[in-house]
Amino acid sequence: MALLKLEDGTIYNQLADISRELSSLNIQLNYWSVGEDSQLRQLLAQESLNSEEKEEVLVALDRYFEQLEQTSGYQSRDLIALHPGIPNLDEMLTKFDRIHTHADDEVRYIVDGEAIFGFVRPDGSQVELTVQPEEYINVPAGTEHWFYLTPARRVKAVRYFIDTTGWVPQYTGKEIRFRQSAIA
Repeated sequence: MALLKLEDGTIYNQLADISRELSSLNIQLNYWSVGEDSQLRQLLAQESLNSEEKEEVLVALDRYFEQLEQTSGYQSRDLIALHPGIPNLDEMLTKFDRIHTHADDEVRYIVDGEAIFGFVRPDGSQVELTVQPEEYINVPAGTEHWFYLTPARRVKAVRYFIDTTGWVPQYTGKEIRFRQSAIA
């Protein structure tokens, strides 16, 4: 279940409350089941996946991709699997742990593990949302945000793209004032 933490320490864990708090940013957050397929669940439990295994996961979850293709014009998808065994993981993540925007929506379906998205709201306040397994998030183009992993340092996420060139981070230069290390 997603957890939203405000700068004043308030924590929300109900989708309706989180949606209300993020409504000014037009962020979509939904629950999407991965289903009960035991082979898929086994793959998701592995720390790392090879190319064939990633494709197997993507095909098993293509009902969501097909829905996004039809409703929103998404053209491609991939699966990213981040974990402590990846060489240069910290270096890879530094691209996203500063406040930035994208020219395209940032769309993720977390299928294993968890990650944190931070947001700057229109009033200047900052919030952080921990997104967990079976949660879909769409961060609209132009939304000021940052991203990092929780202390578990592992996440598997399907990324959906209209155009991958729109996903390059554009740094705003703003400072992150609020950063949780983990929600208790």
